[in-house]
Amino acid sequence: MERCAWIKDDQMLRYHDEEWGVPLHDDRLLYEFLVLGGVQAGLSWGTVLKRRENYRKAFDGFDPVRVAAYGPEKVEALLADSGIIRNRQKVASAIKNARAFLAVRDEFGSFDAYLWSRVDGKPIVNRWTAIAEVPARTALSDALSKDLSRRGFSFVGSTICYAFLQAAGVVNDHLVTCFRHAELAGLDAKPRKRV
Repeated sequence: MERCAWIKDDQMLRYHDEEWGVPLHDDRLLYEFLVLGGVQAGLSWGTVLKRRENYRKAFDGFDPVRVAAYGPEKVEALLADSGIIRNRQKVASAIKNARAFLAVRDEFGSFDAYLWSRVDGKPIVNRWTAIAEVPARTALSDALSKDLSRRGFSFVGSTICYAFLQAAGVVNDHLVTCFRHAELAGLDAKPRKRV
């Protein structure tokens, strides 16, 4: 069974086979991927993925309502937590982004509605034959980055946004030779449960 070439270990294999590129409509998971995408800045996805469960515990299951209410004591506790990336800017960003995320949810009814309206509710299915063809950013990620920044989000550069779009299944960037490409290409945007 052929897969995308970026898989380096069993954890990434499970992530690739079960989550990456699957259309996502759960606001809590969308917030999780947005935060983890920002955490990844300057790091590998494998490094972040290994700490994902620790992040879920530390950030109250990525409940944006709870994270938005974090104060200085919680920030210091997070910075002392060796199970996560202890970067003050990235911790502050998660809190700031929770507040901005809730504002978007209030305006659009859900973050899901805001995000998927950018592609008329249908995933973009690319047909790449080699990893080198997959872009790091696109006009869609540029526009999303610009709008999220305008709305008060941080750590949402275009490259981070493109990785987020891939993770959330807004974009199917599995190589055409990968078994997941065909499986996901036929999916309409359907809910995905927490893994």
